[in-house]
Amino acid sequence: MTKRKIVIATRQSKLALWQAEWIKSQFEQIDPDFRIELNKIKTTGDKILDVPLAQVGGKGLFVKEIEEAMLRGEADLAVHSMKDVPTELPEGLHLPTITKREDPRDAFITPAVSGQPSAVSKDKQIRSFMDLPQGATVGTSSLRRTCQLLNKRPDLKIVQLRGNVDTRLRKLDERQFDAIILATAGVKRLGHEDRITERLSPEISLPAIGQGAVGIECRIADPFINDLLKKLNHEETSICVRAERAALKKLEGGCQVPIGAYAQLKNGTLVIKGLVGSIDGKTLIKDNVEGKPEEAEALGTALAEKLLAGGAKEILDEVYGNSP
Repeated sequence: MTKRKIVIATRQSKLALWQAEWIKSQFEQIDPDFRIELNKIKTTGDKILDVPLAQVGGKGLFVKEIEEAMLRGEADLAVHSMKDVPTELPEGLHLPTITKREDPRDAFITPAVSGQPSAVSKDKQIRSFMDLPQGATVGTSSLRRTCQLLNKRPDLKIVQLRGNVDTRLRKLDERQFDAIILATAGVKRLGHEDRITERLSPEISLPAIGQGAVGIECRIADPFINDLLKKLNHEETSICVRAERAALKKLEGGCQVPIGAYAQLKNGTLVIKGLVGSIDGKTLIKDNVEGKPEEAEALGTALAEKLLAGGAKEILDEVYGNSP
């Protein structure tokens, strides 16, 4: 009997390949007779490494080429980091499955102990974000992180940091930075959990929409794949991420704007926190809503409306260049 072939589209980064291989292993547990192949695709976001993502413009920098491959029939499904997925999907595609979420918090990472200390840190061992000395240099590629860190520590020098996890850690250990901020989930998945100095609480750095969650996108008109993917969906994560993405959609934000949202199920109640910040960190608009899990999208939209009414619209207009 011919084995059923399934093609998974994925980015080529080590983290993306880890996620795709993990999904592959889940399919093989469901049916060892599946013949699963990876279609490794280089996306626009992977090609442009010398420009801050916020300046590249557009949405879907890490998914567009992958979605086009699915629509051409070159892949049956795609595995994504949910924080990279736009809220608007191409016609004919949908996101039926979101797997169980890893730790969604941001990771604060300082240089490895070996080597020379940076000029600003002297010999003091930095054990937490608030331990950073005056004027320390912190690397991140995220406006969301930048605005929140500057709000707590306006003295910091935030420097653009692109590249994969290994590249960013190497630059840190070369003392190009006093610290860097990465997603805890990616650091853990690539086996670098021991490098994390501190997991930043949502009070210091509210996570990105969907951070820590892996989503699977496929063609709507593919009953076999859709039925298969139902087995991998994690309902609690799906509810929380759908709420966060509804807030992002209402705010008309992409993954590279100063927007954060984090939803949790607590004793049967869905609680969502959100923020929009000015890039300089001087203004953070924060709010939260709670309600029934089955109203996830409506609650996310309600949170966004509260943020907009509280001053977020003016901030976003400035970021998008829509100010009069």
